[in-house]
Amino acid sequence: MYTLTCESSFDAAHFLTNYNGKCANIHGHRWRVILAINGDLDNGMVVDFNIIKKDLKEMCDKFDHTFIVEKNSLDDNLFNLLNDKFKLTVVPFRTTAENFSKYFYDELSKKYDVSYVEVYETPNNLRRYSCK
Repeated sequence: MYTLTCESSFDAAHFLTNYNGKCANIHGHRWRVILAINGDLDNGMVVDFNIIKKDLKEMCDKFDHTFIVEKNSLDDNLFNLLNDKFKLTVVPFRTTAENFSKYFYDELSKKYDVSYVEVYETPNNLRRYSCK
């Protein structure tokens, strides 16, 4: 069994609702996503890197240069005002690196045998999600 890793990133802003600390304020990150998939060799490779890079990049591009908002975390009036001025991406989970790592894991597991997904929120802090 081989393990293949691929990396992509996106720049985005977010905030944490009901949080007592600096992260309750709107702030941004360069979110770095590392995907590891398992597999046996097929014609000398696990998966063509071009395919896996494309799939991961498409997911990251969805969030790139957006304001990521947890569903129902903003008052409707404020949401509408912000949505008129900025590109908002609404997600059904709290916008933490833990939840992003699970989100990427779940989505990419539909196509690949994912070993784990790591999401770096800062250059020194990461969260890893794995079911194995």
